[in-house]
Amino acid sequence: QSSFELTHSKERVFLPNRKTPVLLETGTPEFRILTAIRDEAHRFAISFHRKLRHKKTFESPLDQIKGVGPLLKKRLLEEFGSPESLKSKSLEELQCVKGVSANLAKRILEKLNS
Repeated sequence: QSSFELTHSKERVFLPNRKTPVLLETGTPEFRILTAIRDEAHRFAISFHRKLRHKKTFESPLDQIKGVGPLLKKRLLEEFGSPESLKSKSLEELQCVKGVSANLAKRILEKLNS
């Protein structure tokens, strides 16, 4: 064997109160069941973390403001570019965006500038 070849060890299962693991032979029903469970748990964990990363990527301070849903968030960002640029706008400028009332404009500015 060259130093670049991968060698595979047998699958091992560690049980409570036992010092040595149980070695599973490839192809046995036990091996197939346990590797399927392991692979499914791994797939679930990976997809969960991808979902979290995706959500954080598109998170905005606007998401925390009551009355600002996905559509209004989109309108505000299309009009003003970013939550940072919204901070310097006036109440009147925010109210020019469809769906932004005087009260909501005030809440938006208070939240972003706090």
